[in-house]
Amino acid sequence: MSLFITSLNSGSNGNCYYIGNENEAVLVDAGLSCRETEKRMRRLDLNMKKVKAIFVSHEHTDHVRGLAGISSKYQLPVYVTNSTRTGCYHLKQESAIHFEPRETISVGSLQVTSFPKFHDAADPHSFIISCNDVTVGVFTDLGRPCAELIKHFKKCHAAFLEANYDEEMLQNGRYPHFLKNRIRGGEGHLSNKQALEVFSEHRPAFMSHLLLAHLSADNNSPELVHRLFSEKAGHVQVTVASRYEETPVFYITANQVNTVVRKKALAGAAQMSMF
Repeated sequence: MSLFITSLNSGSNGNCYYIGNENEAVLVDAGLSCRETEKRMRRLDLNMKKVKAIFVSHEHTDHVRGLAGISSKYQLPVYVTNSTRTGCYHLKQESAIHFEPRETISVGSLQVTSFPKFHDAADPHSFIISCNDVTVGVFTDLGRPCAELIKHFKKCHAAFLEANYDEEMLQNGRYPHFLKNRIRGGEGHLSNKQALEVFSEHRPAFMSHLLLAHLSADNNSPELVHRLFSEKAGHVQVTVASRYEETPVFYITANQVNTVVRKKALAGAAQMSMF
């Protein structure tokens, strides 16, 4: 069975990633309002009724802003660690289901596995989502690469991978010194250079799609990132996930991958796969 994936939004203004098959889907993070999430899914011809659960990576606002509204309206279980749950102030207690690190949770025929990551949050986690022999990773808000990231990245047919900042742009930019150090200090975000090293050195031969995620608006450039990764991509299709709109829906299989751009998708969203 194949997987359909899209980034509904990716950046410090909101993060939400959709991964599903023909029957069910999950959201990783809910950083958009319920209304905006619904609107973007309609444009992609995706049905919210197929969404069966939300998985929360950490409690920062850009990842949980719409969590309470979406989970309440659609009666969705929210998988979240207890430490992260304390930062999700408006989430109803009855909606929250605790998961343990490295636990695999079944959502229909989807298997969602968590693992810890380095980030300045209470209990941050990344996820891989599998269905039969297809695996997709959601790897953002990474202070630095770790052995577990590399282990799981090697399993992925497609991945959302953070490329937050260009080192020179951050160094010479307008951010105060303490904030620059927070971003690059090992528990903030992954640089283009670090992400490119993960991709170049550890991607499996069967990886077909890479969606570059959580770019900084001030310290990075979609054109720069796309050029850097395309030079090393080989057969892998590189897409820059926008902080302003959804990407196309990509159709991932174990043997071949076809890009599916839903008929209702904005032309601008389709163009994002080009830079």
